[in-house]
Amino acid sequence: MTLGIIFPDFGLRFSTLPFYSLMINFFLSYLSIDLKSVWRMLKNHAVRILAIALVKLTILPVILYLLFYYVAPSYALSALLLTGVSAGVVAPMISNMVEGNSALVLLVVVITSALAPFTLPALIKIILAKEAAISFLSMLRTLATVIFVPIAVVEIIRYLAPKIIGPILRIQFPVSLILFAMINLGVFYRYAPFFKREPSVIVMATVVASALAAIYCVVGILFFRNGSVEDQLAGAVMLGNLNNVLVIVFSSEFFGPVEPLVAAMYMIPFFGIVIPLRYYAGRKRMAAYRS
Repeated sequence: MTLGIIFPDFGLRFSTLPFYSLMINFFLSYLSIDLKSVWRMLKNHAVRILAIALVKLTILPVILYLLFYYVAPSYALSALLLTGVSAGVVAPMISNMVEGNSALVLLVVVITSALAPFTLPALIKIILAKEAAISFLSMLRTLATVIFVPIAVVEIIRYLAPKIIGPILRIQFPVSLILFAMINLGVFYRYAPFFKREPSVIVMATVVASALAAIYCVVGILFFRNGSVEDQLAGAVMLGNLNNVLVIVFSSEFFGPVEPLVAAMYMIPFFGIVIPLRYYAGRKRMAAYRS
């Protein structure tokens, strides 16, 4: 991101790559998800999963948009986009790190990925109807293409050539890092003049991203407050580990520059929430042991 801002001419070379890099990144991430097993698990947790998906994709985005609209209006749209996007595909991995209920997290990842291409454009169209003349179908087409095409390709490979999945997964991490770098270069070069003129917005974006992450974790824990510690941790992860890279690319197509920046800065709390969640888990388990 920094290279794109300091050397915009270099970033210009990547201007056509963010959309396709994101699709390849999703393809790599979906390779580790077996949809058949997900649907089997969903039968036992349908009510809870649909309830948390409803909260994440419709109710919470509106509440946080209104909150930021009155507290920090410049970042209200960022709050709406980040909150209303699907759960991150790597969220089950983060859940494993904090010993949460990763099966629940995986279900929410799949369900929100399927629903977000429809719910997020609808929210934007309804809430911003008077402020932005953006085509609902254009937003829907962009999100649906990015999400559903990689899923379809993965399922085809899983059926026709399952033996190549293992070798691809072994190079998944370094390739994903390279793709993420190309996404940032191809997005942020276009905002170089703005960020050079207003560098303080980068600090504010980081603060907003961190505040949103804290809210997500608290809401996730409270949603499963009557459940086990593992379910509470899963709730925090499924809300806190969201698909911020998708927001970077999507918002750069229709909005910007603040919205892609906040989404990029969310990478800090995206992984940083592991520390407070592990502390929370330790305290809860110690209290249960003592009682």
